[in-house]
Amino acid sequence: MALREVRHVPDSVLRKVAKPVTEMTPRLKTLIKDMYNTMDYEDGIGLAAPQVGILKRIFTVGIGDIRLAFVNPEVLETEGEYLDVEGCLSIPGENGVVKRPTYVKVKAMNEEGKNFIIEAKYLLARCILHELDHLNGVLFTDKLEEVEEDFEPEEQVEDLLISLTYPDGE
Repeated sequence: MALREVRHVPDSVLRKVAKPVTEMTPRLKTLIKDMYNTMDYEDGIGLAAPQVGILKRIFTVGIGDIRLAFVNPEVLETEGEYLDVEGCLSIPGENGVVKRPTYVKVKAMNEEGKNFIIEAKYLLARCILHELDHLNGVLFTDKLEEVEEDFEPEEQVEDLLISLTYPDGE
């Protein structure tokens, strides 16, 4: 099991825009495997390549049974908004309230080079958008909302994953 070093603020790599992946190579597949291992080891639910010092448009997500790699992700649609608390492996010990869409539809490629479209809500949508921000050099601390001291996030009772499709029939 290979682990990557998670970069912490103020590392400048966290503020850079990641470059698109042009070809899925064995090296990138190894990177993605290492990112899953690192994410799990650090008890995270998402990890972007810039967080391990690689400026590629790749991130991994792991929430419950949902484990996905996103390569060259592109947001197709968002809907709604809600406030919730976020943290980040690159900013240990800090958290804050961020407003994000309730729903997101994203197109991406997985580590096998297969295109997929995912529709997600609440925590999964939040995680996807948080990691996507990393690919653009944006941190959750850039988006903090002022809230009352006794702020309680709304309860999420719906399924997080709405659909996961492979439009190329793969």
